[in-house]
Amino acid sequence: MTGFQLSGAIRFPLLSGAIFSLAAGRLSLVAVLLSILLSTGPHPAAADERARKCVEDENNWCMQQKNYAATRYSTLDQINSKNARDLRMAWSFSTGVLGGHEGSPLVIGSMMYLHTPFPNVVYALNLDDENRIVWKYQPTQDANLAQGMCCEGVNRGLQYADGKLFLYQADTTLVALNPKTGQVIWKAQNGDPARGETGTGAVLVAGKVVIAGVSGGDQGARGFITGYDINSGQRLWRAYSSGPDAQTLFNPEKTTVLGKPVGANSGNPGGALPASLPAASGLGGGAPWGWFSWDPKLNLFYYGTGSPALGAGAHTAGSDAKWTSSIIARRPQTGDAVWAYQLTPSDVWGFDGVNEMILIDEAQIGGEKRDVLVHFDRNGFAYTIDRATGMPLVAERFDVAVNWASEIDLDATSPTFGRPKAIASLSELKTDAAAQTAQVCPASLGSKNQQPAAYSPMTKLFYVPASHVCMNFAVPAAAAAADAGEAAEKSGAAGEGQTPQPAASEASPPVSTAPVAIPGPPVSMSPPKNDTHMGNLIAWDAVEGKAVWSNKEQFPIWSGVLTTAGGIACYGTLEGDFKCVDQKDGRELFRNRTPSGIVGNVFTYAHKGKQYIGVLSGIGGLPGLGIGSGRYDAKRTEQSPLAPALSGLRNYTAQGGSLTVWALP
Repeated sequence: MTGFQLSGAIRFPLLSGAIFSLAAGRLSLVAVLLSILLSTGPHPAAADERARKCVEDENNWCMQQKNYAATRYSTLDQINSKNARDLRMAWSFSTGVLGGHEGSPLVIGSMMYLHTPFPNVVYALNLDDENRIVWKYQPTQDANLAQGMCCEGVNRGLQYADGKLFLYQADTTLVALNPKTGQVIWKAQNGDPARGETGTGAVLVAGKVVIAGVSGGDQGARGFITGYDINSGQRLWRAYSSGPDAQTLFNPEKTTVLGKPVGANSGNPGGALPASLPAASGLGGGAPWGWFSWDPKLNLFYYGTGSPALGAGAHTAGSDAKWTSSIIARRPQTGDAVWAYQLTPSDVWGFDGVNEMILIDEAQIGGEKRDVLVHFDRNGFAYTIDRATGMPLVAERFDVAVNWASEIDLDATSPTFGRPKAIASLSELKTDAAAQTAQVCPASLGSKNQQPAAYSPMTKLFYVPASHVCMNFAVPAAAAAADAGEAAEKSGAAGEGQTPQPAASEASPPVSTAPVAIPGPPVSMSPPKNDTHMGNLIAWDAVEGKAVWSNKEQFPIWSGVLTTAGGIACYGTLEGDFKCVDQKDGRELFRNRTPSGIVGNVFTYAHKGKQYIGVLSGIGGLPGLGIGSGRYDAKRTEQSPLAPALSGLRNYTAQGGSLTVWALP
């Protein structure tokens, strides 16, 4: 089988601090050798020196996705496929907050930095002193803010660079903290909750630029991404997902799509909006609320945009609604777009394109070595893309239930090259709830939501936490009008403090003075016909475009996967089980129940010669609807199309908020 080639030691220096005695209980020299031989992503040569050294020290976990390439692979191997069954809980920590605990802590040297969902508390724990709390940061935000957010005020974690911790709050305040004291270094106000703009994602630090997206496309907010100076917090640039070139930062001659110049104003849909939609919805949607990757060698960062908030309008107007549900590659210093690729044109299904981009060097595809980007989209297709050009090389369904499109057209001579071949009968947004489009797979939550996959250079496979859920969908016109009116009465409060911002002429064009709720398509969600399970852990070959093995789970998997040089892949379940399996065949090696359902991402670190693996538990976010999570009012829970499908979670778990850490005896 062809596969990914080793990237070579010269591109990834020896990981500092990774050499340990071969005596029992110490990390093995194999971890060091693998760190040299099994480099899995581009070497961050242009990155800030302190951040680079932090990433290269395998004792640490100093980025949410482990490295700039987002592989989530660690060369630590003290815990391995032969001894994982002996894992024991080493310690735990209660965050004091209920709700969806997404993301993971960071570990830098002897310090751990832990975040929570709304109200976005940050703790610094001293691993040398019985995990003592050194400092705590708790921002002041409008207490009602999380109630109006899509998914309960989740937060995907801190980032570290240049001696600073970066927190992106729910009210869109971007905060730089001093890791030693917890004191605020600077703040910047990235958006306005009164327009439906909120913050849930982790930022990217690319060199001296801190890059933040925005959430709220489901509330009618217009998506944008912004770069800030790492030292001052001054805004450097802003790029919108839709609109004219001056606002999207697309160059009609230099920015490419499928190898060709994109042309003038590609992000402006043009034409009149349907009268049935509120005029204030403008160019809503396309929110980049997910993950980022960075290739310093190409000087490109990659991210995805959400679906359009225009709902039926994007479909009936005959527009692709560019550049929503797309992958975009930009220069971090200027925000200029180099290439773009739309995954789901006119995304009436609500898939979004925000899932992680995993960067792998020298993939052997068609007899040629390519530096690629691998993306498991919510639309159910796994894409292997040349990350320098944006050209799709492989695109196949990673969940067998996917039926909304038959395939992605990869014939470069075809007029529909790169586009999905959507099934017409499963693409229609009907305005009569009684005439639903039935059994569309996947549901709008996607064949995989934002929870990140992991790559292992040992097997050259990707480990994908997947959902296996379908939907019936429609957009009742009366409900659309009612929801839009109700949303117009709601508003949030911006966070405290901000740095000087550009003049009004450079700011966001007026699209709304209040959130505009365009109802999503689902009417109901359920497992595919004749199936009872709603999740899978899939081992995926991104060169061949096929699954090697798949493990069923009762509920969708909402936890990010960790892979290690010990040959294990670890993740959590919504019931609250932490699991490790053998990378080769999926055989379960270890299982342990945590205090609440797991929507956090598994991470690992080493301290004083001992390897630890941990995960945050605390069910919430979208899956929290299944247990009537406290931040959702009863009406919203009752009306959710996902709540009935996940109601069985009440038999296994309840709300919580904890970190659990395991180690060998």
